[in-house]
Amino acid sequence: MDKRSRLIAIGLIGVGCIMIFGRWIGFFSIVALLFLLLGIYRTTTGKVKQGYTLLGIGAVMLLLDHLVLVLGICLISLVIFFRKSKKLQHQTRFMQKQNFSSRFEWDRVPWVMQSLSAWHVLGEADLDLSLAMADDRETIMLFHGIFGDIDLHLSDGYGVEIEAFVLFGSIDLGLQRDTGMLNRLNWKSPNYETSEHKVKFNVSYLIGDLDIRLS
Repeated sequence: MDKRSRLIAIGLIGVGCIMIFGRWIGFFSIVALLFLLLGIYRTTTGKVKQGYTLLGIGAVMLLLDHLVLVLGICLISLVIFFRKSKKLQHQTRFMQKQNFSSRFEWDRVPWVMQSLSAWHVLGEADLDLSLAMADDRETIMLFHGIFGDIDLHLSDGYGVEIEAFVLFGSIDLGLQRDTGMLNRLNWKSPNYETSEHKVKFNVSYLIGDLDIRLS
């Protein structure tokens, strides 16, 4: 099939989709989806900040046009969070927080590291393990939500395991960078098995940016 034929076929498919789903998708929704697609394209081509801006605009437009749908997504995400927290958190004591907006600034002064389960619509966390003082031999930190920006600075003093999933956005690990859609990471530090203190991170966002700096 030549280029012209492919364009005609794609156009006909698009017209057909609009005819079928037009009653549910209005002009405002189509514009929002275009912003989301352009944002995904920008992040995959390296223009991350511009991509996140476009993704944010598209998400807000969808929120305004489909409030019930967005609330449903948030409720489903919250249910998944509670189930995941119950499965991962084996300690008898851990912090559990659910907020619309959360910010954790643990990269400036020494801080006590405890097991944590945090859910939010908008979240940001800066964690420096070189400043952390572990409260237990094993710490589990769960970050789950809709939009998230996580910066982790690892330390040789801890064995670290990271399991992360970002539907739209990017995951950076040292010199390795994955952007776009369906970004997944499963990683263990070389000293994980021999370390006296272990930290497990579980990160999951619909739209997010995870930046991991190795020591």
